[in-house]
Amino acid sequence: MTTPTTPCPVIVGDPFDHAVLEDPLPLHAELREAGPVVFLPEHDVFAVARYEQVRAALTDWQRFQSAAGVGLANFRTEKPWRTPSLLLEADPPHHDAPRRVLSKVLGPRALRRLREQWMADADELVDQVLARGTRFDGATELSHVFPLRVFPDAVGLPVAGRENLLPYGDHAFNAFGPNNALVAKGAPRVEELSDWVGEQCCRKTLAPEGFGADIWAAADRGDILPDQAPLIVRSLLTAGVDTTVHALSAVLYAFATHPDQWARLRNNPGLARVAFDEAVRWESPVQTFFRTTTTEVAAGNVHIPEGRKVLMFLAAANRDPRRWENPDAFDLSRDPSGHVGFGMGLHQCVGQHVARLESEALLTALARRIETIELDGTPTRHHNNTLRAWDSVPVRVGVAN
Repeated sequence: MTTPTTPCPVIVGDPFDHAVLEDPLPLHAELREAGPVVFLPEHDVFAVARYEQVRAALTDWQRFQSAAGVGLANFRTEKPWRTPSLLLEADPPHHDAPRRVLSKVLGPRALRRLREQWMADADELVDQVLARGTRFDGATELSHVFPLRVFPDAVGLPVAGRENLLPYGDHAFNAFGPNNALVAKGAPRVEELSDWVGEQCCRKTLAPEGFGADIWAAADRGDILPDQAPLIVRSLLTAGVDTTVHALSAVLYAFATHPDQWARLRNNPGLARVAFDEAVRWESPVQTFFRTTTTEVAAGNVHIPEGRKVLMFLAAANRDPRRWENPDAFDLSRDPSGHVGFGMGLHQCVGQHVARLESEALLTALARRIETIELDGTPTRHHNNTLRAWDSVPVRVGVAN
C-alpha cells in the first residue's frame, strides 16, 4: 500500500464488497462528506465522489487517461484480459477515428430509421406480457428481454447465441473491478464467450445491413483500419446491452416505487425520455469507472501523484446535494441533464441515444396499456463490480380500460 504524501481523508472499506454492492448509498455519502478526494487503502487508489471532481476527471482526458484502463488494472504494468476497447480504453489520437465512425453509425439518421419498428416491437412485447397476467417480473420479462430483441437486430447479429450477450457483458464489467469472487464466477466461461463474441464481430457473420455492416463499410472507405472494425463492433456488444438492460430495470423500479411519477408520465407520455435520464441519475446503472493520472494532479489540498489510479464514483456524483436539489428523490419535474451516468466529455457513452430510444419505446408502450404499477414482492439485486443491476423486479399492474 502507498500512503498519500499529502493530507487526504482515508476511507476504510471495500466499495466492491457485497454489502456495499447491495446498498452503496451510505458509502457514497461518507465519501462525499470526507472531502473532494479520498484514499481507499483496500485497493490502494484515490477516489472522487463529489459531482465537481467526478465531472472534472471525466472531462480532463489529458491528465486522467483512459488508455491505462478504466478498471482497477493498470495497463501500464498489467496485461489486460482482452484487447483494450478502442472507445472506452483509448485516448486521442487513437480514440478519434473509431469514435467518429461509431457516432455516425449510431447517429440521428439511424435512429429515425429504427424508431417505428422499435415502437411496434415494444407494443408487441407489452401485449405478450400482459396476456399472461397483471403480475409479472419487470426485470426478467421486460428489461432483460426488450434490448435483446431489438438491439442485436439493429447490429445485424444472427439470432442463435444471443443469450451469450448478457453473461459476456456481465463479466466484462466485473473485470473492471478487483479480482474478486464476482470475477472468478465468470472466469470458467470467459474463453467460450469471448470466442463467440469475436465471431459475431466478423464481417461474414453480420447481416448485410445494420450497425455492424456500417462499421465494416467505414473500414472499406478508409475511415478506420480493417483490424479496428471488429473491435468497434465488440464495443457495441459489450457496452450496448447490459447497461441498457439495467437502466430499463432502474426506470421500472423507480416507477413501481413512485406511483405519483407514473401518473405524471401517463398524463404526459412525452416525459418518457426525461424519466429515463432521471432514472439513470437516480439509480446510476454504471456506478464507477477508473482513470489513471498522467501527471501530478491537485484537487483541493490533495496532490494525486502521476501514474495513480483514481476511482470515480459516478453514482455518488449523481446524488451529490451540492449539484442536485433533493437528490435522493426520483422526480420527473427535475431537469436531469448534466448527470454523469453516461460519462462526460469525449468518452461520454456514444450509444446513449440508442438507449434512450429503447427506453422511450418501452415506456410509451407501457404507459398506453398500464394505469398503475407497484411492487409485488421484494426485488432482488444482481451484484456486479461496476453495474447497479436487478435480477428481479416483481410488479403488479392495473391495466387501463
